[in-house]
Amino acid sequence: MDQLTQFLQPIAAFVDGFGLPAPIIHWGHPLMMGIVVFVMGSYAGVKGWQGRLQTDPAIASENRAAHAKVAALMFVFIVLGSTGGTLSMVMQGESIWASPHFLTGACAILLLGTNATLSLTNFWGDKSALRKSHAYLGSAALILLIVHTVLGLNLGLSI
Repeated sequence: MDQLTQFLQPIAAFVDGFGLPAPIIHWGHPLMMGIVVFVMGSYAGVKGWQGRLQTDPAIASENRAAHAKVAALMFVFIVLGSTGGTLSMVMQGESIWASPHFLTGACAILLLGTNATLSLTNFWGDKSALRKSHAYLGSAALILLIVHTVLGLNLGLSI
């Protein structure tokens, strides 16, 4: 058993003590995260690109504001959801590190965290190259999250 699993085992045992039904432990994470990725992610991505491509400054500003609100919540939910998914794996006695689903999730969080940093620093003086990087990193993160979803479905069906 790896160190992460050993660290999480007492927390997983505590959560397991709630007596949640097995289908909730097994499929709760995918259901909730599917909503986050596909509903919030699609909305955040579309609003971000609309804000970037819109020529009317007022409409562009509205789109960027909507993007910022939803993207921030999405990031928080993804980080929290990854905790739930990891605990679910521990509760089911599965290896965490051997899962490509875990690895793609960690990479997605890294990409989204990088994007959040770019945004929170106002693109280090509103540099256009960093704004462009933000747009493409965010799009890459959403594509990675789709791959992550496919790997997660395969994982869920295999255990």
